[in-house]
Amino acid sequence: MTARAYTVAFEGIETREVEVQCAMAAGMPGFSIVGLPDKAVSEARDRVRSALQAMSIALPSKRVIVNLSPAGLPKEGSHFDLPIALALLAAIDVLPREMVEGVTALGELSLDGTLLPVIGALPAALHAASRHRTLICPKACGAEAAWVEAAQVLAPDTLHAAIAHFTGQRPLPPAEPGEVERATGGPDLAEVRGQERAKRALEIAAAGRHHLIFVGPPGSGKSMLARRLPGLMPPMSAREALDTSMIHSLAGLVEEGGITRHRPFQEPHHTASMAAIVGGGKGAKPGQISLAHNGVLFMDEFPEFARSVLETLRQPIETGEVVVSRANAHVRYPCRFLLVAAANPCRCGHLFDPGNACSRAPACGEDYMSRISGPLMDRFDLRIEVPPVAFSDLDLPPTGEASAVVAARVAAARALQAERYRDHPDVTVNADLAGALLDSAAAPDEAGKALLHKAADRFGLTARGYHRILRVARTIADLEGATAVCSHHVGEALSYRLVTRRSTD
Repeated sequence: MTARAYTVAFEGIETREVEVQCAMAAGMPGFSIVGLPDKAVSEARDRVRSALQAMSIALPSKRVIVNLSPAGLPKEGSHFDLPIALALLAAIDVLPREMVEGVTALGELSLDGTLLPVIGALPAALHAASRHRTLICPKACGAEAAWVEAAQVLAPDTLHAAIAHFTGQRPLPPAEPGEVERATGGPDLAEVRGQERAKRALEIAAAGRHHLIFVGPPGSGKSMLARRLPGLMPPMSAREALDTSMIHSLAGLVEEGGITRHRPFQEPHHTASMAAIVGGGKGAKPGQISLAHNGVLFMDEFPEFARSVLETLRQPIETGEVVVSRANAHVRYPCRFLLVAAANPCRCGHLFDPGNACSRAPACGEDYMSRISGPLMDRFDLRIEVPPVAFSDLDLPPTGEASAVVAARVAAARALQAERYRDHPDVTVNADLAGALLDSAAAPDEAGKALLHKAADRFGLTARGYHRILRVARTIADLEGATAVCSHHVGEALSYRLVTRRSTD
């Protein structure tokens, strides 16, 4: 008779149920695992056998066959150890079969029976809740999985503790969710001297999740400004925190089961590969753009990234998701991030500095910035030149507003957007506006419309650029608390879009 246990296989943040079937057959003693297991799953037979021996549980002199169904779904990872062990124990009547079939299990076994942490406990708990099952996982993963209140989570530290629970000797208490990570003092916007236009652009970007590019010489404060952006954005909602934490869970980045409401801030180096940025590699793991979901992706030295990497950003920016395609699978990850790019105006960085005249100007700047294609540049809502700061200004006391003051205005603007789009679940901020909703929510007054049409004719705006200006204008109006989009809102939005120097075109 076949015993069954249940676990999950991961396809991006989606989970697929896997039924672990175990049967005993006559013949030479052996232990085989079938159903497209990878190397880590195939090695589970040795870990399970050793863990059972450590508890003085002997396997019968029969052939043990474990099938992972559906057989056509690739199985990857060491989290199949625990469900295989439970199915085997049920097959030899050590555990009640009906109890084993009522749980979803995942966990890696050490040779002495200790349960080791694995990735993906949070999405596995969501799957268990959808099937009305209990989740059993290693103790180190229990605090993470327990955030899913709809599922009961049991977190033994050893296989022996799991057996004691199933046999009624020592029932396990439900796991408790980890601590919510509290806010820590981040860098303050008031520390930035000057750069008032860039600070204003940061405020607009935070309020409407508009993509932003800074162009300026080395040392002008581009990175300093970008690192203060998360402090201007409101904390993630409960749903956003759960969605982001599921991605981080699959990447093994959730520490001690804690979930944070902080917006993620990812800062990949310009030498990072395409797989590191968009996702891929072994197991099609999430990349930096997915780890920045609901947060900020800061790409310093933007033109220095490989051209192929930059071009792959175009589709995720528009759709908010990325599909990692492999020969045997297509894995989908959400990646609704705010992109902040920083670039020097040319390779030497001093294209417009009269004190450090570039010998190849203006061709140097044109060649360098041409690494950013026109279609990609068209996706930046805000394009800001960041001039160098004079040494004398560095000794002056702070004159700008603190991050907390700007964050309060951003939170008020976000609240207006949440109320306006409460009946549209796919739209959370102005950057998501499209179609008829864009026409109704961001329609400017007659003067604003005339100004925008004049600018579109004169500067040859694309349809994408035209709509992005409307979204930015709507955000500027929200920051003022204005109901209607007026001409001065459109004018300010145009000023961030229409650059005059070819270095940032």
